[in-house]
Parts: sequence; C-alpha cells; structure tokens
Amino acid sequence: MRRRFTSLGARFLKDGQMLGPIDYCFWIAGFLLALYVVVWSVYRREFFRYFTLNLYMLCTALVTVGQYVCIQKFGLISINYFYFYHYTDSLLTILMLTVIIQLYLEVFREMPVSRYIKGAALFVIVATGLVSYAVVDQNKSRLVTKFVLELSQNLNFVGVVFTYVLWVAIVKLRETRARLVQLVLALGIYYSGTAVTYALGNLFPAFLKTYAWRWLPPLFGTWLPLAWAYTFTRVSEDARVTTSTVLAGEQ
Repeated sequence: MRRRFTSLGARFLKDGQMLGPIDYCFWIAGFLLALYVVVWSVYRREFFRYFTLNLYMLCTALVTVGQYVCIQKFGLISINYFYFYHYTDSLLTILMLTVIIQLYLEVFREMPVSRYIKGAALFVIVATGLVSYAVVDQNKSRLVTKFVLELSQNLNFVGVVFTYVLWVAIVKLRETRARLVQLVLALGIYYSGTAVTYALGNLFPAFLKTYAWRWLPPLFGTWLPLAWAYTFTRVSEDARVTTSTVLAGEQ
C-alpha cells in the first residue's frame, strides 16, 4: 500500500523518510496561496463570479489542513493517510472539472451553447466513472479503493483533454479577456507539467529516484494557486489582451 503521490507538497516518500523543510514550505505556500485567492475574491466581491474556482481553492486549503492533521495523528505512511489522500484527491479532481466547465461557459457565454457544454461535460464525467468501475470490477478485492484510484487517474486525464480543447477554443475565437486567458493558461501549464512528470515516472523507473521526481509535482501543485493569485491581483476584469494575433500564435 506504500506508494508515492503528491498534493501541494504532501506525499508518501521512500520508507524511512520524513517530510523535510522544503516539503513543508511547498505545503504552507500552497495553503496560503489557495486561501489568498478566496479571501481576495471575497474582498473584491467576485467570489460568486468565479464560484467553482473559489470553491476548489477553499476545498484545497481545507484538505491541506486535513492532511496535516492526519499525518500528525496517524503518520505519513499510515493506511489512514493513504485513504484520506486518495478520497479527497478524487473530490478535488471532480471540483477541478467544474472549474474547467465554468471557464468553458465564460469563453462561450455569447453563444447559446451553455446547456450543451454542461450536458457533454456531465456525460464525460459519468462515462469516466462507469469505465473506471468496469476496469476494477474484474478484481473484487478492495473494490472501492481501486475504483477511487482508477477514477482519480481517469478524471485527471479528462481534465488534461478538457483544458487543451479549451485553449484551442480560446485561440480560434481570439479571446481577448486577459484574466480569462491567464486563468486557462495557468491551468494548462499545471496540467502539462504534472502529466509530463508522471509520464516520465511511468516510462523511466529510474526517474522515481531523482530529486526532480520529488520536487516537480509539489512545484506544479503550488504553481496553480500562485498563478491564479497573481491573475486576480494584477489583472483586472476589464483588461484585454492587446493583440489577438499574439494569442493566436501568428506571425
């Protein structure tokens, strides 16, 4: 049951290792940045405008606190922490998909396609859950645990695809709202970096023993609330991208 995973700096390490100062720095930074996004949105009276994003940030902060309490009470490599991490990770993954859906609705808000976007997204999420269940149904032992692990991995893949498609839509529609563009771009960098890191770990087992494997996942996990905090603080709702051809990648 002992394995490596990460969530804003909290993860299983090699047997016998403990969280060090750098681990706690990532952990605390992720917590504070997520909380900052929520507080800033409330202060600027924009909480409900970006409701799903703020809900995700708030839940991320609460889960981080829960992870710390769980580690202090049961230990880093305890089965209690293992279950707590994976169940909350699945919840956060689903919440992230609702964030992406809201960003889709923002991009297409001038087009009468909102109900189709919601319907398609719901279909994909339900289909992913059914496929995940079908995969683990062959092995009846610890069915619930295996289902949660499989579901989380598959939903993360769905999130990657959704984000890339959303970015293509932004480019094709020549979206000029700077805040929206930066929110999606930050999400794309987060998913890209995380996906590449874990792909390298699966393809090259030796990579799992390097410091890059240890620090890259929490680095990208901290990047997302940092980028969103910067966007909400420095980019106003009325700001526009100055040149659409730059966004479209044209010469």
